[in-house]
Amino acid sequence: MRICSLLPSATEIAFALGLGDEVVAVTHECDYPPEARRRRVVVKSALDAAEDSAGIDRAVRARVQAGRGLYALDLDGFRAVEPDFIITQDLCEVCALDLNEVARAADTLPRKPKIVSLAPATLGDVLDDIARVGAAAGKQSAAAALVAELERRLRRVRELTSHSDRRPRVACVEWTDPIYPAGHWVPEMVEIAGGADGLGHKGAPAKAAAWETLRAYAPEVVALMPCGFGLERAAAEAPRLERLAGWRDLPAVKAGRVFAVDGSAYFNRPGPRLVDGVEILAAILHPEIFPPAPADAARRLA
Repeated sequence: MRICSLLPSATEIAFALGLGDEVVAVTHECDYPPEARRRRVVVKSALDAAEDSAGIDRAVRARVQAGRGLYALDLDGFRAVEPDFIITQDLCEVCALDLNEVARAADTLPRKPKIVSLAPATLGDVLDDIARVGAAAGKQSAAAALVAELERRLRRVRELTSHSDRRPRVACVEWTDPIYPAGHWVPEMVEIAGGADGLGHKGAPAKAAAWETLRAYAPEVVALMPCGFGLERAAAEAPRLERLAGWRDLPAVKAGRVFAVDGSAYFNRPGPRLVDGVEILAAILHPEIFPPAPADAARRLA
């Protein structure tokens, strides 16, 4: 089997199922596990990642309004690897290639490949997608074992946090300019980790929110997890919020409970490491129960 993975979370799933040797092509963002970097890159971004948050947001909106894609497929490279199994997505036009573009590219191949398209909105969907990829690739047993282990870890976090009578109000910020409270699976992650997310909506895409909305919510914990940003880039976004009127009056700021986290690794990608993200949140929200989160995953900012 020759697998072409067209989104980072699918690459992580394939490797976790023992299919790494069969992955022949990936995207420019497929950086985990490290071996994925050695595969041929057939998708690149049309955006300038060096832009600031506001600039990236403007560029995304402009391209979407103009009907232009955010990603470019190297069609020659795609054909050269001759994939017979393609994993893509139909969830977010900002996250990966459009499914229709993938289908058109697949039609140019000499042999019709199997295409598995993922569109998870909740943690349960992510676990179901692991099982779907496993079934399609003949790795049902490996997928069942992985899902069972991930479910076990989630149950453990839920059980431990159930013993606490504190459920702090949490603001998970998926973008800082404009402000986007995180959606889809993140509110559920917060709930399992022992917090309350009154800004995001489980299973629903993130939507821009006015600063006054976040300010009125008065979060007791703020977690900065900009989409696609690692820990250092997330931490560098903090000054954008610190300049806002009333920032220093937030309970989270007063209590020194503002954190940057590695959103790209543990919160934005719907793959197995979302469970790591739940454990990281649990460590942030309930340090009296859980050991500290790894230093390369989360950092206290204030």
